[in-house]
Amino acid sequence: MIQHTIAPARQLLKDQWSRKGAARCADAWQWCRALLLSVLLLGASMNVVQAQDALRIGLVNTERILRESTAAKAAQQKLEQEFSRREKELQEAAARLKQLSERLERDASVLSDSDRQRRQREFADQDKDFQRKQREFREDLNQRRNEELAAVIERANKVIRQMAEQEKYDLILQEAVYASPRIDITDKVLRALNAAK
Repeated sequence: MIQHTIAPARQLLKDQWSRKGAARCADAWQWCRALLLSVLLLGASMNVVQAQDALRIGLVNTERILRESTAAKAAQQKLEQEFSRREKELQEAAARLKQLSERLERDASVLSDSDRQRRQREFADQDKDFQRKQREFREDLNQRRNEELAAVIERANKVIRQMAEQEKYDLILQEAVYASPRIDITDKVLRALNAAK
């Protein structure tokens, strides 16, 4: 069929080349290519529609799994317990720095230059130490959060694989720009994940 379409197109191009020049020939060739591409896309889309009826597809919203599953909530509580002491220490250090800053501003006018400079250096040193501790806290918290969430995702993926095999899914996606609610199996996965201990 493609040969029958290309042969008249070539003849048309030869005729136009000889009569009306290269510009019209190029337009005709682009028109033929567009026509051929349209025919091929139409055939491909028909095959996709037919194949779609045979596929069983599911979608899992990973954000909901990480927000609503009991495993994710337990991981969040574990992190809060693990880091609550350090967070409290940082809050106390921030309060001390604020008091020191207010005292320095209040007393600056009555202090000698050397005392004011000494207190400013002390404040700068304590502020640097506070910033370092705060940065280390955030890095440690992020690392532990990533470890805990990776464990939750690993458990969820195991549940999803089991569900796919049992319910004979051909494809389960965890991310999509758009998906119909009828293929969303997040609730099923949540129930299965919460039941698996």
